Amino acid sequence: MPRLGETAVVPIDVDGGGGGGGQDRSKSPRHRSHGPGHHGRHGPHHQHRSRPPPPPPPEFRPFRRWFPFLVPLFIAANIVLFVLTMYINDCPAHAEAAGAAIGGSVGESATAQGCWLAPELGRFAFQSFKENPLVGPSSATLLKMGALETSKVTKDHEGWRLITCIWLHAGVVHILANMLSLLLIGIRLEKEFGFMRIGTLYVLSGVGGSLLSALFMVSNISVGASGALFGLLGSMLSELITNWTIYENKFAALLTLVMIIVINLAVGILPHVDNFAHLGGFISGLFLGFVLLMRPQFGYINQKNSPLGFPMGTTKRKFKTYQIILWVIATVILISGFTIGLVLLLKGFNASEHCSWCHYLSCVPTSKWSCKAPNNYCMSSQLGNQLNLTCQSTGKAATYVLNNPNNTEAIKNLCIGLCS
Repeated sequence: MPRLGETAVVPIDVDGGGGGGGQDRSKSPRHRSHGPGHHGRHGPHHQHRSRPPPPPPPEFRPFRRWFPFLVPLFIAANIVLFVLTMYINDCPAHAEAAGAAIGGSVGESATAQGCWLAPELGRFAFQSFKENPLVGPSSATLLKMGALETSKVTKDHEGWRLITCIWLHAGVVHILANMLSLLLIGIRLEKEFGFMRIGTLYVLSGVGGSLLSALFMVSNISVGASGALFGLLGSMLSELITNWTIYENKFAALLTLVMIIVINLAVGILPHVDNFAHLGGFISGLFLGFVLLMRPQFGYINQKNSPLGFPMGTTKRKFKTYQIILWVIATVILISGFTIGLVLLLKGFNASEHCSWCHYLSCVPTSKWSCKAPNNYCMSSQLGNQLNLTCQSTGKAATYVLNNPNNTEAIKNLCIGLCS
C-alpha cells in the first residue's frame, strides 16, 4: 500500500544551481566554449576549471524506518519452545512404559504404534495421528508446558497460562503456518512502527485471544500464536483507518485488507480450530491499532522540518480531530474489555452457556464434518489388575489386564485407542 510519504522530496536550490528558475550558467557568455585549443585570454595556465557537481540531497522520509529484529526473535523463540516441548514429550519412553504396564499383546501393540518416526527421531518422535493429527506432542505435555485450560486458570489460579499458551504450538503443521504468517505480516509492521509498539501489540492481542477462548472454549485446551497474528491483522485495518489521509489508493487498500481478514476468519469455522482466539485477537488488535499506530499529519511534519525563516502558514496540529476521538474510544474499550473479561474468567463464567448461537462463530457443522470435539474420556472401573473402560463419546467398552494398575499413562493410552 503505497503512501504519500514514501515519495522522495528534493529541496529547491535557491542559489541558482540548476533549479528554482535561476539563470543557466552553461549558457552565460563568460562560460561559453570557444572550441578546442582555445584557452581564453589568459592562456593555458589561467584556464577556468569547472567545479564538480554537488552531491544529490538525501532522500526525505517523513517517518522513521526501523530495523526489524523483534519479530525474528519471536519466530526463533517459538521454534525453540516447540523443539523443547518435543524433547520433554519423549514419546518412545512414555509408550514403552505404558506398554510394559499393560503387558501382553495389547501392551506390545501400544509400544509399537504409540509414536511416529520413532526410529529416525528418537525422543523427538511425534505422537500417533490418532492422538495428534497436527504432527506434534501429546496434550498432556502441552498442559505441562503451559497450554491454556480454563479450569487451570479458574480453579488452580494459573493465570499465566493466558500468556504462555501464545508461544506453544500443537504440531509441525501448526507452527509452520503461524510462523510464515508472522514473518510476512510482522516484519512489515516492525519496519514501520518499531519493536516497542509491535511487540506490545503482539502480546496484548495474544492475551485478548486467550481470554475470549477461555470464556467460550471451557472444555478444550488451546495453544498457538493465532490470536496474536489476528491482532496484527486487526491493527493493520485500524492503522489504515486512523492514518487515512497519508495513503494513496485508499479504497483499494481497504478492500484488499478486508478480503484477507474475512478469508482468514472464515477458515476458523472449520472443525478443531479455535476461532474464538482468532476473534479475540483480532478485536484486541483492532483497538490497539487506534492507540499505538496513530501517525502525525503531514502538515505538522512539514512545519517541523521546514528551514528557519521559511513561512509555512497556519500552524498545524500534530493529530487530526478524528484520530484523537478514535484513540480515546479505543482506550476506553480496551481497558473495559480486558477488565470485564478477566473478572468473568476468574469467577468461572462460561459464556457458551449464556449464548446459544455463539458456538457457530467457531465451527459451522455440515454434511462433510461434525463440530463435536473428539472426546477421549472414558468411564473406568478397576478390580485388582482388571480394568474396564467405556468411551463416553462412542460407547465402546473393553476389558484389560494391567501389570501395573497404577500407571495412569497406560490407562490414558488405552482410552485413546478405544475412543479412536
